Amino acid sequence: MEIEIFLTLAEELHFGRAAERLHVTTGRVSQVIKKLERRIGGMLFERTSRTVRLTATGRQLADDLVPLVAGMAAAVRRAADASRGVTGELRVAFLGELTAPALLKAVALFSERHPDCRVAVREVQLSNSRASLLDGSVDVLIASYPFDGMARGPVLLSEKRVLAVAAGHPLAGEESVSLEVLAEHPVVQYPEVTSAAFKRDRTPDHTPSGRLVPKGPAGESFSEMLTLVAMGRGVLPVGEHARRYYPRPDVSYVPIHDAQQIERGPVWLEGNTTERVREFVRAATDVAEKLKPPSA
Repeated sequence: MEIEIFLTLAEELHFGRAAERLHVTTGRVSQVIKKLERRIGGMLFERTSRTVRLTATGRQLADDLVPLVAGMAAAVRRAADASRGVTGELRVAFLGELTAPALLKAVALFSERHPDCRVAVREVQLSNSRASLLDGSVDVLIASYPFDGMARGPVLLSEKRVLAVAAGHPLAGEESVSLEVLAEHPVVQYPEVTSAAFKRDRTPDHTPSGRLVPKGPAGESFSEMLTLVAMGRGVLPVGEHARRYYPRPDVSYVPIHDAQQIERGPVWLEGNTTERVREFVRAATDVAEKLKPPSA
Protein backbone atom coordinates (compact mmCIF):
# COMPACT_ATOMS: atom_id res chain seq x y z
CA MET A 1 0.00 0.00 0.00
CA GLU A 2 2.90 2.36 0.74
CA ILE A 3 4.30 2.09 -2.78
CA GLU A 4 0.84 2.38 -4.32
CA ILE A 5 0.12 5.57 -2.39
CA PHE A 6 3.48 7.09 -3.34
CA LEU A 7 3.12 6.31 -7.05
CA THR A 8 -0.48 7.50 -7.16
CA LEU A 9 0.47 10.81 -5.57
CA ALA A 10 3.47 11.08 -7.91
CA GLU A 11 1.06 10.75 -10.83
CA GLU A 12 -1.75 12.97 -9.53
CA LEU A 13 0.38 15.56 -7.66
CA HIS A 14 -2.72 16.30 -5.59
CA PHE A 15 -3.47 14.75 -2.19
CA GLY A 16 -7.23 14.91 -2.64
CA ARG A 17 -7.28 13.23 -6.06
CA ALA A 18 -4.78 10.59 -4.93
CA ALA A 19 -6.93 9.81 -1.87
CA GLU A 20 -10.05 9.60 -4.04
CA ARG A 21 -8.40 7.16 -6.44
CA LEU A 22 -7.17 4.99 -3.57
CA HIS A 23 -10.42 5.22 -1.57
CA VAL A 24 -8.61 6.45 1.53
CA THR A 25 -8.51 9.77 3.36
CA THR A 26 -6.11 12.60 2.51
CA GLY A 27 -4.79 12.23 6.04
CA ARG A 28 -3.87 8.62 5.32
CA VAL A 29 -2.00 9.65 2.15
CA SER A 30 -0.11 12.37 4.03
CA GLN A 31 0.74 10.00 6.89
CA VAL A 32 2.16 7.34 4.56
CA ILE A 33 4.24 9.85 2.58
CA LYS A 34 5.72 11.38 5.76
CA LYS A 35 6.60 7.91 7.04
CA LEU A 36 8.28 7.05 3.74
CA GLU A 37 10.22 10.33 3.77
CA ARG A 38 11.49 9.63 7.29
CA ARG A 39 12.69 6.22 6.23
CA ILE A 40 14.49 7.63 3.16
CA GLY A 41 15.82 10.61 5.04
CA GLY A 42 14.74 13.24 2.53
CA MET A 43 11.74 14.98 1.01
CA LEU A 44 9.90 13.25 -1.82
CA PHE A 45 7.45 16.06 -2.56
CA GLU A 46 7.59 19.84 -2.37
CA ARG A 47 4.28 21.02 -0.92
CA THR A 48 2.76 24.48 -0.94
CA SER A 49 -0.81 25.60 -0.35
CA ARG A 50 -1.41 25.40 -4.09
CA THR A 51 0.95 22.86 -5.60
CA VAL A 52 2.56 19.48 -5.01
CA ARG A 53 5.74 18.67 -6.94
CA LEU A 54 8.18 15.79 -6.91
CA THR A 55 11.66 16.53 -5.63
CA ALA A 56 14.66 15.12 -7.47
CA THR A 57 14.71 12.27 -4.94
CA GLY A 58 11.01 11.66 -5.44
CA ARG A 59 11.37 11.60 -9.21
CA GLN A 60 14.24 9.12 -8.99
CA LEU A 61 12.24 6.86 -6.69
CA ALA A 62 9.20 6.98 -8.99
CA ASP A 63 11.33 6.22 -12.06
CA ASP A 64 12.89 3.23 -10.28
CA LEU A 65 9.60 1.88 -8.93
CA VAL A 66 7.37 2.13 -12.02
CA PRO A 67 9.04 -0.67 -14.04
CA LEU A 68 9.33 -2.86 -10.94
CA VAL A 69 5.63 -2.50 -10.16
CA ALA A 70 4.76 -3.13 -13.81
CA GLY A 71 6.89 -6.28 -13.74
CA MET A 72 5.16 -7.51 -10.60
CA ALA A 73 1.75 -6.88 -12.17
CA ALA A 74 2.81 -8.77 -15.29
CA ALA A 75 4.04 -11.69 -13.16
CA VAL A 76 0.70 -11.85 -11.35
CA ARG A 77 -1.09 -11.74 -14.72
CA ARG A 78 1.00 -14.59 -16.03
CA ALA A 79 0.36 -16.65 -12.90
CA ALA A 80 -3.37 -16.03 -13.22
CA ASP A 81 -3.27 -17.05 -16.88
CA ALA A 82 -1.44 -20.26 -16.02
CA SER A 83 -3.84 -21.15 -13.20
CA ARG A 84 -7.03 -20.80 -15.25
CA GLY A 85 -5.69 -22.12 -18.53
CA VAL A 86 -5.50 -20.25 -21.83
CA THR A 87 -8.66 -18.16 -22.06
CA GLY A 88 -9.65 -14.60 -22.90
CA GLU A 89 -8.44 -12.94 -26.10
CA LEU A 90 -5.15 -13.06 -27.97
CA ARG A 91 -4.44 -10.26 -30.46
CA VAL A 92 -2.02 -11.26 -33.21
CA ALA A 93 -0.82 -9.35 -36.25
CA PHE A 94 1.25 -9.78 -39.38
CA LEU A 95 3.55 -7.38 -41.21
CA GLY A 96 3.81 -8.11 -44.92
CA GLU A 97 1.84 -10.48 -47.12
CA LEU A 98 4.46 -13.24 -46.83
CA THR A 99 3.82 -13.73 -43.11
CA ALA A 100 0.01 -13.92 -43.35
CA PRO A 101 -0.30 -17.63 -44.39
CA ALA A 102 2.05 -18.79 -41.62
CA LEU A 103 0.18 -16.66 -39.10
CA LEU A 104 -3.21 -18.06 -40.10
CA LYS A 105 -1.94 -21.64 -39.84
CA ALA A 106 -0.60 -20.87 -36.36
CA VAL A 107 -3.93 -19.30 -35.39
CA ALA A 108 -5.77 -22.42 -36.55
CA LEU A 109 -3.55 -24.75 -34.50
CA PHE A 110 -3.67 -22.46 -31.44
CA SER A 111 -7.48 -22.29 -31.64
CA GLU A 112 -7.69 -26.07 -31.95
CA ARG A 113 -5.60 -26.46 -28.80
CA HIS A 114 -7.26 -23.63 -26.87
CA PRO A 115 -10.88 -23.27 -27.98
CA ASP A 116 -11.73 -21.04 -25.01
CA CYS A 117 -9.35 -18.31 -26.17
CA ARG A 118 -10.57 -15.99 -28.91
CA VAL A 119 -7.98 -14.85 -31.47
CA ALA A 120 -8.20 -11.48 -33.19
CA VAL A 121 -6.06 -11.04 -36.32
CA ARG A 122 -5.04 -7.75 -37.91
CA GLU A 123 -2.46 -6.34 -40.29
CA VAL A 124 0.00 -3.66 -39.20
CA GLN A 125 2.19 -1.38 -41.29
CA LEU A 126 5.84 -0.38 -41.04
CA SER A 127 4.76 2.89 -39.46
CA ASN A 128 2.76 1.39 -36.55
CA SER A 129 4.11 -2.11 -35.95
CA ARG A 130 6.22 -1.18 -32.91
CA ALA A 131 3.57 1.17 -31.50
CA SER A 132 0.96 -1.61 -31.67
CA LEU A 133 3.11 -3.83 -29.44
CA LEU A 134 3.95 -1.02 -27.03
CA ASP A 135 0.37 0.17 -26.54
CA GLY A 136 -0.94 -3.38 -26.08
CA SER A 137 -3.28 -3.40 -29.09
CA VAL A 138 -1.23 -6.36 -30.42
CA ASP A 139 0.10 -9.22 -28.27
CA VAL A 140 2.23 -11.03 -30.86
CA LEU A 141 3.48 -9.88 -34.26
CA ILE A 142 4.96 -12.01 -37.02
CA ALA A 143 7.68 -9.81 -38.48
CA SER A 144 11.24 -9.71 -39.79
CA TYR A 145 14.24 -10.00 -37.50
CA PRO A 146 15.92 -8.11 -36.00
CA PHE A 147 13.23 -6.19 -34.09
CA ASP A 148 14.79 -3.92 -31.45
CA GLY A 149 13.61 -4.04 -27.85
CA MET A 150 11.27 -7.03 -28.19
CA ALA A 151 11.31 -10.65 -27.14
CA ARG A 152 11.47 -12.98 -30.10
CA GLY A 153 10.64 -16.57 -30.84
CA PRO A 154 12.27 -19.04 -33.22
CA VAL A 155 12.67 -18.38 -36.93
CA LEU A 156 9.50 -19.45 -38.75
CA LEU A 157 10.30 -18.26 -42.27
CA SER A 158 13.49 -17.50 -44.17
CA GLU A 159 14.16 -16.31 -47.70
CA LYS A 160 17.00 -15.16 -49.91
CA ARG A 161 17.56 -11.48 -50.62
CA VAL A 162 17.09 -9.78 -53.96
CA LEU A 163 17.62 -6.21 -55.10
CA ALA A 164 14.55 -4.31 -56.27
CA VAL A 165 15.45 -1.96 -59.14
CA ALA A 166 13.46 -0.02 -61.73
CA ALA A 167 12.62 -2.12 -64.79
CA GLY A 168 14.86 0.07 -66.95
CA HIS A 169 17.75 0.20 -64.47
CA PRO A 170 21.23 -0.91 -65.69
CA LEU A 171 21.21 -3.73 -63.08
CA ALA A 172 17.80 -5.09 -64.15
CA GLY A 173 19.29 -7.52 -66.65
CA GLU A 174 21.98 -8.95 -64.35
CA GLU A 175 21.80 -12.61 -63.29
CA SER A 176 22.90 -11.59 -59.78
CA VAL A 177 24.65 -8.75 -57.98
CA SER A 178 26.84 -8.28 -54.94
CA LEU A 179 26.04 -6.19 -51.88
CA GLU A 180 28.91 -3.99 -53.03
CA VAL A 181 26.66 -2.44 -55.70
CA LEU A 182 24.80 -0.63 -52.90
CA ALA A 183 27.71 1.82 -52.80
CA GLU A 184 27.00 2.80 -56.41
CA HIS A 185 23.26 3.59 -56.19
CA PRO A 186 21.04 5.45 -53.69
CA VAL A 187 19.16 3.03 -51.45
CA VAL A 188 15.51 3.75 -50.65
CA GLN A 189 15.03 4.06 -46.88
CA TYR A 190 12.47 2.67 -44.43
CA PRO A 191 10.27 5.00 -42.34
CA GLU A 192 11.94 6.86 -39.47
CA VAL A 193 9.98 4.85 -36.87
CA THR A 194 11.44 1.54 -38.12
CA SER A 195 13.82 -0.04 -35.61
CA ALA A 196 17.50 0.85 -35.97
CA ALA A 197 18.73 -2.75 -36.05
CA PHE A 198 16.23 -3.65 -38.77
CA LYS A 199 17.35 -0.72 -40.93
CA ARG A 200 21.02 -1.65 -40.45
CA ASP A 201 20.18 -5.16 -41.62
CA ARG A 202 18.04 -4.21 -44.63
CA THR A 203 19.54 -0.89 -45.73
CA PRO A 204 23.09 -0.82 -44.28
CA ASP A 205 25.19 2.33 -44.06
CA HIS A 206 28.24 0.53 -45.52
CA THR A 207 28.91 -2.38 -47.82
CA PRO A 208 30.79 -5.46 -46.49
CA SER A 209 34.08 -3.90 -47.67
CA GLY A 210 33.32 -0.64 -45.85
CA ARG A 211 32.20 1.53 -48.76
CA LEU A 212 29.60 4.19 -47.91
CA VAL A 213 26.04 3.47 -49.09
CA PRO A 214 24.25 6.59 -50.37
CA LYS A 215 20.80 7.13 -48.85
CA GLY A 216 17.83 7.65 -51.11
CA PRO A 217 14.36 8.95 -50.15
CA ALA A 218 12.25 7.22 -47.49
CA GLY A 219 8.82 5.70 -48.00
CA GLU A 220 6.05 5.35 -45.42
CA SER A 221 4.96 1.87 -46.56
CA PHE A 222 6.54 -0.99 -48.47
CA SER A 223 4.40 -0.27 -51.53
CA GLU A 224 5.47 3.36 -51.44
CA MET A 225 9.12 2.29 -51.21
CA LEU A 226 8.69 0.10 -54.29
CA THR A 227 7.10 3.03 -56.10
CA LEU A 228 10.20 5.10 -55.34
CA VAL A 229 12.26 2.26 -56.82
CA ALA A 230 10.06 2.19 -59.94
CA MET A 231 10.55 5.96 -60.32
CA GLY A 232 14.32 5.44 -60.42
CA ARG A 233 14.87 7.20 -57.10
CA GLY A 234 16.91 4.33 -55.68
CA VAL A 235 17.32 0.57 -55.26
CA LEU A 236 16.10 -1.56 -52.34
CA PRO A 237 17.25 -4.94 -50.91
CA VAL A 238 14.15 -7.08 -50.21
CA GLY A 239 13.18 -10.71 -49.72
CA GLU A 240 12.80 -12.90 -52.80
CA HIS A 241 9.11 -13.47 -52.05
CA ALA A 242 8.49 -9.87 -53.10
CA ARG A 243 8.43 -11.28 -56.63
CA ARG A 244 5.29 -13.23 -55.74
CA TYR A 245 3.55 -10.85 -53.35
CA TYR A 246 4.52 -7.53 -54.96
CA PRO A 247 4.82 -8.23 -58.71
CA ARG A 248 5.12 -5.01 -60.71
CA PRO A 249 5.91 -4.47 -64.40
CA ASP A 250 7.97 -1.40 -63.49
CA VAL A 251 10.17 -3.20 -60.90
CA SER A 252 12.73 -5.99 -61.43
CA TYR A 253 14.13 -8.23 -58.70
CA VAL A 254 17.79 -9.26 -59.07
CA PRO A 255 19.30 -11.96 -56.78
CA ILE A 256 22.00 -10.83 -54.34
CA HIS A 257 24.50 -13.69 -54.27
CA ASP A 258 26.48 -12.73 -51.15
CA ALA A 259 23.72 -11.67 -48.72
CA GLN A 260 22.49 -13.58 -45.69
CA GLN A 261 18.92 -14.80 -45.69
CA ILE A 262 16.09 -12.75 -44.20
CA GLU A 263 14.50 -14.37 -41.14
CA ARG A 264 11.00 -13.88 -39.79
CA GLY A 265 9.14 -15.01 -36.69
CA PRO A 266 7.09 -13.92 -33.68
CA VAL A 267 8.01 -10.84 -31.63
CA TRP A 268 6.29 -9.47 -28.54
CA LEU A 269 6.77 -7.12 -25.61
CA GLU A 270 8.79 -8.87 -22.88
CA GLY A 271 6.45 -7.60 -20.17
CA ASN A 272 3.51 -9.13 -22.02
CA THR A 273 4.79 -12.72 -21.95
CA THR A 274 1.49 -14.28 -20.92
CA GLU A 275 0.53 -17.94 -21.15
CA ARG A 276 -1.51 -17.04 -24.25
CA VAL A 277 1.58 -15.60 -25.92
CA ARG A 278 3.71 -18.63 -24.97
CA GLU A 279 1.14 -21.05 -26.36
CA PHE A 280 0.76 -19.12 -29.58
CA VAL A 281 4.52 -19.08 -30.13
CA ARG A 282 4.56 -22.83 -29.47
CA ALA A 283 1.79 -23.34 -32.05
CA ALA A 284 3.62 -21.17 -34.59
CA THR A 285 6.82 -23.14 -34.01
CA ASP A 286 5.00 -26.46 -34.49
CA VAL A 287 3.45 -25.20 -37.73
CA ALA A 288 6.85 -24.10 -39.03
CA GLU A 289 8.32 -27.53 -38.27
CA LYS A 290 5.53 -29.23 -40.25
CA LEU A 291 6.10 -26.92 -43.23
CA LYS A 292 9.84 -27.61 -43.46
CA PRO A 293 10.87 -29.74 -46.45
CA PRO A 294 12.06 -33.29 -45.56
CA SER A 295 15.71 -32.43 -46.29
CA ALA A 296 15.69 -29.31 -43.98
